[in-house]
Amino acid sequence: MLKRVSASFFLSIIFCAIAFSQSVQKFAEIGNFKLENGEIIQSCRVGYRTFGKLNSDKSNAILFPTWFGGNSAGLTGLIGPGNMADSTKYFIIAVDALGDGESSSPSNSKLQPKEKFPQFNIRDMVNSQYIFITKILQLKHLLCVMGGSMGGMQTFQWIVSYPDFMDKAVAWVGSPKLTSYDLLLWNTELQVINSELQSSVPENEIMKSIADITDLNIRTPDYNVKHIKPEDFYSQLKKYRESFGRGFNVYNWRSQLKAMIAHNVSYPYGDDMNKAAARVKAKVLSIVSLQDHMVNPAPAIEFAKMINAKTLELNNDCGHLGPGCEMEKVNKAVNEFLDEK
Repeated sequence: MLKRVSASFFLSIIFCAIAFSQSVQKFAEIGNFKLENGEIIQSCRVGYRTFGKLNSDKSNAILFPTWFGGNSAGLTGLIGPGNMADSTKYFIIAVDALGDGESSSPSNSKLQPKEKFPQFNIRDMVNSQYIFITKILQLKHLLCVMGGSMGGMQTFQWIVSYPDFMDKAVAWVGSPKLTSYDLLLWNTELQVINSELQSSVPENEIMKSIADITDLNIRTPDYNVKHIKPEDFYSQLKKYRESFGRGFNVYNWRSQLKAMIAHNVSYPYGDDMNKAAARVKAKVLSIVSLQDHMVNPAPAIEFAKMINAKTLELNNDCGHLGPGCEMEKVNKAVNEFLDEK
């Protein structure tokens, strides 16, 4: 038993050392970046981390964009042997979306800080990543683009904007276009942020208000009733507010919030989703959570039909976090999809 424990212990240390060495935060400078609205992000940079090894013919690269409010460090738990993105098989590029605090953002721009930072959209995120992939990493093709939540929105945008650039795509709890319910949620958060900034409310206090709205919608009512006792509510709420206030910058949050509100893959095609769908050439796996109260699954389900995508429908009480509650099932589906010839 001691030998087994020792061997496992040292193997885990070696693996962690390898994973850490490959997951160091890096930055690519892509110069002045012109947005779709004509504005320019000056001295734009794209943050990223890489995992695994690029094979000789450069055919195993997977791009993994970040979710709303997240950064590439937050994706590392989904990367590695047996996980959603298996770095023993694939070269994983975890890329920071504009506005996440690593790539160019209102919080880190010295030339255009806070309100001075230009407003970007999801297509701008994808376009900046395309420049990074082709000019900096010098890749001409990707095996796959995969992402969840806002990362799923970027994935849908990738397959429409650059249909020949990837063989496959995996989007979970994302959407090609927001529903009226999604818009109600995100505009409520936007209104709170704008009102409290105008009233000079401290930024960390504003994020506590946003934490309440997010917590209300990220899981289902059934989940909260089942897992949080009324007598524990206030202590749980305090912990969530405090962690949220420390972890997120209000200006970054607002910038990505606006990008999602404007998200619509069919916008350049006269708001015709059929025309957007006709551009898609990649094989697609779409994973939705049927009880998602944060990103309604209906548009993703409909778009999947238009592009003949494979679908995985999850029906649990975890809401937007549904994939995390059935991670083994999701990982299996993604890996089988990626293994298909």
